[in-house]
Amino acid sequence: MNEIPRGTLQEQTFYEQVGGEETFRRLVHRFYQGVAEDPLLRPMYPEEDLGPAEERLVLFLIQYWGGPRTYSDNRGHPRLRMRHAPFEVNRAAHDAWLRHMRDAVDELELAPEHTEQLWRYLTYAAASMVNTEG
Repeated sequence: MNEIPRGTLQEQTFYEQVGGEETFRRLVHRFYQGVAEDPLLRPMYPEEDLGPAEERLVLFLIQYWGGPRTYSDNRGHPRLRMRHAPFEVNRAAHDAWLRHMRDAVDELELAPEHTEQLWRYLTYAAASMVNTEG
């Protein structure tokens, strides 16, 4: 019987497989570079500095994909729809969000299966945030 050594791909989380914290920091930083220049999305971030929003998204994605649970330790349950409820998220905002996220994902140059898995989640998450027509 062949035994799989500990720490092999089968036992690693997605977070570990794609490079851990550095990968998610690169993804989110690139995403927020796009958001900072976007006339539709930028007004949804009331803070002058996008740094705190960037950090929240990094920590959320790290936790979601199997990394440390720092997000929940600091902020409690993610409650994404509730946290986004104060903002009008329509189809145009959805599309803009995904456009910036696509650029960020592509720049990571992950393995195709990881890119596909990540993108499936991001498109699902973006669709679930839409809360208004128009």
